[in-house]
Amino acid sequence: MEITGIVHIVEPTQQVTDSFKKRDLIVKYAENPQFEEYIKFEATQDRVNIFDSLSVGDSIKVSFNLRGRPWTNKDGVTTYFNSLVAWRVDKLSSGSAPTPEPFDLGSSPSDDDGLPF
Repeated sequence: MEITGIVHIVEPTQQVTDSFKKRDLIVKYAENPQFEEYIKFEATQDRVNIFDSLSVGDSIKVSFNLRGRPWTNKDGVTTYFNSLVAWRVDKLSSGSAPTPEPFDLGSSPSDDDGLPF
């Protein structure tokens, strides 16, 4: 599966146990611009570095797998969890927009600009 969006947050890597680490990425997704969604992706183990080059505001495409699993608590109640596990991220554009050149509205045009007014 794939989705495109804007980087909202890149979390630091978490060492959950001695042998397991993970990292979260929050992506602002706006299929309908009136209703933005903030979607959490995770990367685990050796894939945590796929988020290293990302900055807030970057336009990206995330390739991911949808995972789900049940968990049964001590009272026998089963709850289901879903996770979006990223395995590739492609940067489409950088989040920093170019700064426009300043324009002085108070200056008068020169006589040789070729405009009739």
